[in-house]
Amino acid sequence: MREAGLRRLLNLSALHGYIYTRWRNPYIYLAINYAIPRLGPFGKRWWSNRYHGKVLTHEQAEAMLTTDHEIHHGDLEQIIPYSTARDLVLKGPREVVVYECACRHARESHCQPTQVCMYICQPFTDFALEHNPKTSRRITREEALELLKAAHERGHVHSAWFKDACIDRFYGMCNCCKCCCGGIEAMVKYGMPIMASSGYVSQVDAAQCTPCPVCEDACPFGAIRVEGTVVINRDTCMGCGVCVGQCPMKALSLVRDERKGKPLDVRLLAQEQTG
Repeated sequence: MREAGLRRLLNLSALHGYIYTRWRNPYIYLAINYAIPRLGPFGKRWWSNRYHGKVLTHEQAEAMLTTDHEIHHGDLEQIIPYSTARDLVLKGPREVVVYECACRHARESHCQPTQVCMYICQPFTDFALEHNPKTSRRITREEALELLKAAHERGHVHSAWFKDACIDRFYGMCNCCKCCCGGIEAMVKYGMPIMASSGYVSQVDAAQCTPCPVCEDACPFGAIRVEGTVVINRDTCMGCGVCVGQCPMKALSLVRDERKGKPLDVRLLAQEQTG
């Protein structure tokens, strides 16, 4: 509440942020199962503008935890193309609290494990531990990197999340599957622009590829089709790199696509700050 400031206390957005952070599982359950499916065009854009994620490659996700520089970056318009929640605040050493994935708990049948989401910044880390001690725990950087590695090997998507309810900035990282993730479902099923591309797209090395359904099945955003050869829809590819990690022939790779915006690479942001 102190960090939210007087304006957000008066317009109740701080209260919204408090409710969201303290009772995250029921909040996400209601959003996924009742609110989002009923939104019209205006509601979809409004929701996306206030709660949105940036897809990360595996290397970018690791860098969020290993970069030693403190980063205070307030100009993320080319990285996060939304009118709110554009600040990135990272203070070293990283403080990481892992907690239960609300998206998975919102499903009748969900994937395992469920403790895969991370708060990385204050005040969210201490808030989670104080108010949800049974479902959250502090972990070391090494444990966090192992969690990222395991999620990547399972073919799950890393994403950084921003929210304007309470504080207009980055607060945590999700590592979720395409069958449970509310953000992916909102994008693919309901056409909500709730996630921004990593800034990369996938490409296939035809000489290495022996077309199989692995990459098509793995793609969380439905951007790959196997039709005798592998066909990648660059418009819907979000550059998550899941297909790259799952391809048994190592025939896929990620390449920069300037049309997709700038990557959220804290190593580059740190260089810009010190440069």
